[in-house]
Amino acid sequence: MKIEPKRCGWCLSSDLYKRYHDEEWGVPVYDDQKLFEFLILETFQAGLSWITILNKRENFRNAFDNFDYKKIAAYSEDKIQELLIDAGIIRNKLKVYSAVSNAQAFMKVQEEFGSFSKYIWDFVDGKPIDNQRKSLKEVQATTPLSDTISKDLKKRGFKFVGSTVVYAHMQATGMVNDHVADCWKKQ
Repeated sequence: MKIEPKRCGWCLSSDLYKRYHDEEWGVPVYDDQKLFEFLILETFQAGLSWITILNKRENFRNAFDNFDYKKIAAYSEDKIQELLIDAGIIRNKLKVYSAVSNAQAFMKVQEEFGSFSKYIWDFVDGKPIDNQRKSLKEVQATTPLSDTISKDLKKRGFKFVGSTVVYAHMQATGMVNDHVADCWKKQ
């Protein structure tokens, strides 16, 4: 019998969740392409569970040209309408349109800062914040820093980037380490 390692309690309901937790969540991401993927997925997750997004991730990847922000920024109205009838993704009109405007805003940030990675990681001085959480009860949905980043992203034209979405993005991309103390990823 295989002994399961100790994990953060939020990921125990499915093997997909466990794989995501073990392989991606909290691992620092500095690649612009991957940061954009997580940004798009997090914005579509707003108001939904993360497992819903994970279950549709490949569909999103296919529908949104492998999260190629340059292509997405140039989507035509016909492409947007095609996405709005794609049952494999979340067909929220505002979120689909925001993916296009967020891709455009993403490229403007790249122009200004050299990369989106430099821009976003500068908020944490280029290295992850280790929050030393003892239990899931200590993990917050927002922080003053996610509030600040959210306001700055909105000022730059990003949509669906409230503080909760931003904090989830920070967790997903390893800007913060919220693995709990007894999780094997914290050891």
